[in-house]
Amino acid sequence: MWLLTAISSALLFGLAGWWMKVSQMRGGSTRVLLLGLYASGTLGFGVHAALEGTLPMLTDSRVWIAGLIIGAGSAWGNALFMKALHYGPASLTSPLTNMNIILVIALATWWYREPLSASEAIGITLLLLAVIFVAHKRKEPLTITEKRWFVLVGAAILFFTFRNGGLKVTDELGLPSAPILFIAYALSLAWFIIPPKHAAARSAGRTGLRYGIIAGLFSYGGLQLYAIALATGQANIAAPIFATNSLVVAAGAIVVYKERLTIVQWAAFACMLAGLIIIRV
Repeated sequence: MWLLTAISSALLFGLAGWWMKVSQMRGGSTRVLLLGLYASGTLGFGVHAALEGTLPMLTDSRVWIAGLIIGAGSAWGNALFMKALHYGPASLTSPLTNMNIILVIALATWWYREPLSASEAIGITLLLLAVIFVAHKRKEPLTITEKRWFVLVGAAILFFTFRNGGLKVTDELGLPSAPILFIAYALSLAWFIIPPKHAAARSAGRTGLRYGIIAGLFSYGGLQLYAIALATGQANIAAPIFATNSLVVAAGAIVVYKERLTIVQWAAFACMLAGLIIIRV
């Protein structure tokens, strides 16, 4: 059951990324997009915490510390990733920042002693290959001339690890995920709350806000299911499955925007399917 939950988390979180892409294609403001995303995500986690009765946990200082760390991982990880794209190709930036999943796998396997069979290790490897291959772009130069790109990518990996691995740590501490993610998204919301000033920016802002709100609801659903998968199953398997959410965006681009994928990107889909089948078996 937890395996299906992990797959569903990747699907929903991938749909959040899809609506972010739609906003980009329609000229939406990235900053206002993230504002809408974190606003609706905060609401989602708040309602979830209230319904499950964990909202009173907001009086626990550990929940606030965890929310601060995971929130910084989410907001600053995204900000650093977007900044890194200005100085280096997406074909390298995206798969490298996604390698934070390796650190999460290592944490779960060696620190928390989660079991990992040979077949599961092969399946995880295939999933990681899928994450790497899907970012491949035709004729995109792979040379890096800006030294700051390396710093930005390294920092993004670290902050995304705080988000994706932090939920495993808090689960082991017996802390509920919903109030932690409520705090994380609320703090991220404060980070992006400055509105656009110019009329043209306001037009782009409306587009970004509309799609950001939709993306935030899927982001809430995806992260909440990911937290449940971590709590009920193996983090060293749930984490790489969650990382394949980027393939949902690629699939949407094929269907809606008629984008043509490279052979390497098609190989990403094959690796994902093979990896999931091997893990399931």
